Amino acid sequence: MRRGSLILTAVFFALSVRAAASAPGLFPAAGAQAVCPDTPLRLTFAAPPSLGASGGIRIIDAATNAVVESIDIRSPTAIKTIGGLENCKYYPVIVAGNDACIYLRNGALAWNKTYYVTIDSGAFLVGGDSFAGVEAPASWRFTTKPAAPPAGATRLTVAADGTGDFCTVQGALDFIPDGNTAPTTIFIRKGTYTEIVFFTNKHAVTLLGEDRRKTVIAYANNAKFNNAGGNPYANGSNPSGVAAIRGGSVYHRGVFTAHRVDDLVIANLTIRNTTPHGGSQAEAIILNGTPSARAIVKDVDLASFQDTLQINGQAYVSHCHIEGDVDFMWGTGPCFFEDCVCRSLHSGAYYTQIRNPGLIRLENHGFVYLNCTFDGAPGVTDNYLSRIETSRFPNSEVVLLDCILGQSVGPVGWLLERGPRDDGKTPGHVRFWEYRSHAADGTPVDVSRRAGYSRQLVQPEDADTIASYSDPVFVLGHGWNPKQASIFAR
Repeated sequence: MRRGSLILTAVFFALSVRAAASAPGLFPAAGAQAVCPDTPLRLTFAAPPSLGASGGIRIIDAATNAVVESIDIRSPTAIKTIGGLENCKYYPVIVAGNDACIYLRNGALAWNKTYYVTIDSGAFLVGGDSFAGVEAPASWRFTTKPAAPPAGATRLTVAADGTGDFCTVQGALDFIPDGNTAPTTIFIRKGTYTEIVFFTNKHAVTLLGEDRRKTVIAYANNAKFNNAGGNPYANGSNPSGVAAIRGGSVYHRGVFTAHRVDDLVIANLTIRNTTPHGGSQAEAIILNGTPSARAIVKDVDLASFQDTLQINGQAYVSHCHIEGDVDFMWGTGPCFFEDCVCRSLHSGAYYTQIRNPGLIRLENHGFVYLNCTFDGAPGVTDNYLSRIETSRFPNSEVVLLDCILGQSVGPVGWLLERGPRDDGKTPGHVRFWEYRSHAADGTPVDVSRRAGYSRQLVQPEDADTIASYSDPVFVLGHGWNPKQASIFAR
């Protein structure tokens, strides 16, 4: 082959590669029908893309040419309302691998409508080259499903690939009517759902994952990113339903938040807060229930660092894996944990911080753990089972019964801050209790150096107390036996 031909071949190959980079795969595909209105949009490039210095993305109603959503690439974050919770910050565009995912405001698209997408040249860079963009209305055009599921549907399917009733967990929750009490199951197929989820006043909802480890709800949400709201149980707050939302007294920083919801079941999935270590308070799950909320969390993996799980109100947690480092299980309770793994990711940290609102009259128990494991990542040591500032929170109850304690648990075990110290007396209304803590091989744990204000329960003197605290009905109150729920018949 002549030299000139070789040069032309090389040029043609280079142009072909560049052309491939300028024509990414599209989801939904161009011309797609029956698209879920809540679907995130996605471009898949031949190489990892990055955001350009300027440009915009627009989603346009094909019937009226009205822009229903506009995203400015220069603004990496935007604000929207999620499930009635206003002023939530989110990322309109997230780049991961070769994908650029575009997230619209909730409710931006409607049923039985045709839309087209335009993207300015230079909005994305691929391999150092400017993406040519999408200009013609016919280039990326799709039509949404003709109608929503039937009113009163009691089973909804969420599928990230668009084959279900909805593409997002929030979309399915938004469909359920306000004040709902009809048992409704949201079945979530395998996939990663990059979203912040919030709902309130929708009861008897079961969120059931298809696969515990492959059905994942994840987001990098935290107190620095979404610092609005606060603890609805704090002094002076208004904890009642919509008033609490409008009053701003609900944390915005969780990945999954259920506020004032009864008979909630979350099962067989993973919820992960992807905030990096040191990124501030960042819950995977927040349950703001009531003393009779009857919440169940079963076969769920929860991952974050600080404040992974926050439960305020009545809840039963079974066969879950919960990991973090700073107070990564906290709230007011009452909460009963059974057969769970609680894993600390760093040394010198704290498993729990429980703020009982009224332990003095036993009107609200704290967090009780039965047959659970408290361990750590390799090399982790000197963790506290719980800590509390008694000057701020005089009531705190944490009880461990027949639990496995690994090397991650320090010999002192418990910590009081800004209050009575280890003077050999039990202060106020703090109950840091253990019964038969042991290693994985059954060997009793050496508790000789435990804080003096903690207590070791023993047989037969404490037999009645041990029996009572081993019973979720006693701990959770209101005569509720969570093991009678239908989820345990699966």
